[in-house]
Amino acid sequence: MKRILVTGGTVFVSKYVAKYFKTKGHEIYVLNRGTKKQIDDVNLICADRGNLKDCLNKYSFDIIIDVCGYNQKDIKNLLEAVGKFKDYIFISSSAVYPETNQQPFSENQKLGLNSIWGKYGTDKIEAEEYLLLRVPNAYILRPPYLYGPMQNVYRESFVFECALKNRKFYIPNDGKMKLQFFHVEDLCRVIEKILESHPDEHVLNVGNKEIVDINTFVELCYKVVGAPLEKVYVTNHDNQRDYFSFYNYEYVLDITRQSKLLPEQKKLFEGLKESYEWFRNNSDEVVKKDYIKFIEQNF
Repeated sequence: MKRILVTGGTVFVSKYVAKYFKTKGHEIYVLNRGTKKQIDDVNLICADRGNLKDCLNKYSFDIIIDVCGYNQKDIKNLLEAVGKFKDYIFISSSAVYPETNQQPFSENQKLGLNSIWGKYGTDKIEAEEYLLLRVPNAYILRPPYLYGPMQNVYRESFVFECALKNRKFYIPNDGKMKLQFFHVEDLCRVIEKILESHPDEHVLNVGNKEIVDINTFVELCYKVVGAPLEKVYVTNHDNQRDYFSFYNYEYVLDITRQSKLLPEQKKLFEGLKESYEWFRNNSDEVVKKDYIKFIEQNF
């Protein structure tokens, strides 16, 4: 049994991570402001990450899994407040790669501003750099689109909702834009593998080998729901984010390093089934956007 600190613990990735490692028999501490319902049988350290004071210095941890570090200040605040720890896993983002890089993006490419993700990506870069300066043995994971149970972002759940309402689905352009996903359980499995073997590479892209386009993604979501799909292709509207849950941005990650640790990942269809089962019972936890309203008013 390990003593693990998870930053966050109440929303999607951090919540899933905390629950996953709790079910594996570890002692879990979650760091958040205590404003949302906590999962069962974890130890809450109630504090604002921006003002930790001395709330962490009495603890020692085997592992820190930092899901909610968004910038250098977040990393600095945590490192200055926490007591002893052995391993540090930081969940970063593929947003650190500028879209001008050659694809698939690999870990040894230059980092820089991505015009789609903007400050979110550059803040993650600064967080990564500061962490490795302070904790050279830390591990950094760069995922693409994460999905799975507890997903509160209106992505696959938007498609599920359209299917449940037997709506036509409006697809940008020809629907051939590629998407790369990674199931949140596979993220946890990669973390386990890292902690078991401590690989030499400390920065890892993570993601599915299985790359799909928009057409296939939507087809799988409707198939999961069990609804017939009628596609409508939109070719005369500039901003697809008005009516679709992904930016007009195609990229693929090189996951060679990850594949040494986790050669097989959950099939997208199986993962979407899990997402849908969770969504059916927890739709009120999803932060919805006005895609359907826009479609009804403009198409």
